[in-house]
Amino acid sequence: MRKGLGSKRNELGPDDINTIVKLYGDFEQTDKSKIFNTTDFFYHTITVERPLRLNFAATPARIESALSSKAFSKYDAESRLALESSLATLATGEVWANRDAFAKVLRGALANGETPVTGPQMKALISGLSERDDTADICTGAKGKYEADTDLRDTENVPWDEDIHAYLEREVKPFVPDAWIDEDKTKEGCEIPFTRHFYKYVPPRALEDIDADLDAVLGRIRTRLEQVKA
Repeated sequence: MRKGLGSKRNELGPDDINTIVKLYGDFEQTDKSKIFNTTDFFYHTITVERPLRLNFAATPARIESALSSKAFSKYDAESRLALESSLATLATGEVWANRDAFAKVLRGALANGETPVTGPQMKALISGLSERDDTADICTGAKGKYEADTDLRDTENVPWDEDIHAYLEREVKPFVPDAWIDEDKTKEGCEIPFTRHFYKYVPPRALEDIDADLDAVLGRIRTRLEQVKA
């Protein structure tokens, strides 16, 4: 087309249309036509989650990270210093592998301090004093439900006629045994992947042929440079 129509750049001519109509009328499997069930193009997009695992420690770097969060932006120098002093009592080198256990210790340390901490600020402290650790306990929420690690979240397209849980067991769990599907995020989709079904592998050119072409090009360049120098 002289002018593209959105992402469209090519237009079917009369001969192209007649060829397509004939292929459809013949209704045969060929290099140019294939027969599918409509459901072959449908799929479920599943969201694969993995559990959040964190360790916790009151190191100087983590304390600085926690107190630099937005939750403490209105703290004056005196309040910040008082909070730093409370957190410093936990700087014993100990590393906690369980979030609930650490939260209990943290609340005890803050209760002895002079600066009250709100709920959002407590969350900011726990987050700032944490670090991902595959060996740590899984973080749980209400009723002991596993909390998902958003950085490890992934999606998979599952063929329409396949059970999503059977797919997870076969394709995902052998590599990440602790994964699960968030079924509330499952979506339905449809795609006709022309390239996948009609692609024909074309082997690359032999290296000898490529080297010969490069030598020829370099030879022409050298000849022109010699003419310029002359």
